[in-house]
Amino acid sequence: MEEKLPIRKSGTTTVGLICSDGVVLAAEKRSTLGYMVASKEAEKILPIEDHIALTIAGYEGDCQALARLMRAELKLFSMETKRKISIKGAATLLANILHSGRWSFLPYMVQLILAGYGEKPAIFTLDALGSIEEEKKFFSTGSGSPIALGVLESDYKDGISAEEGGKLALKAVRAATERDIASGGKAIDVAVITKEGIRITRHELK
Repeated sequence: MEEKLPIRKSGTTTVGLICSDGVVLAAEKRSTLGYMVASKEAEKILPIEDHIALTIAGYEGDCQALARLMRAELKLFSMETKRKISIKGAATLLANILHSGRWSFLPYMVQLILAGYGEKPAIFTLDALGSIEEEKKFFSTGSGSPIALGVLESDYKDGISAEEGGKLALKAVRAATERDIASGGKAIDVAVITKEGIRITRHELK
């Protein structure tokens, strides 16, 4: 008898923006299980170092496992080298982990934004097979990304400040929650990453 794979938690809209003084990430908090809302409080912005964070889209368990693995690897890196890893270095490591699973029964079913502030703000996007792209302005992942990208295409300006970027990211994700059934929840999280570190704020959805 053929064994059916279980339905996994998924559903997301996340965005990332390059700003003049940092990086902004935003994500709503709904997690779906098939046609059911499994959680209204899912965490989709996951810090993995004090200057790097991930946004997650795809199977929630896969995303969380990758975040745990990356935290451990980056901790080992800092202990061995006595320095923080670069944003590009962290993205390359994550891409290699994803690519190593491409011949397994099930690779990590994820779409990720890895962003941080090293010598400058940086955003990298990664898919399930380990492809990696550096984004120069903005990006969005998940089921609501076409809606969010429309807002970003319209309103993003080069040299935008992190303060204004936070407002734009919030606007883009909020627009997605209005039209994408897999996006929503009780709030939107907005993370600002600067040379001072990561600050995450919560914005309630009405």
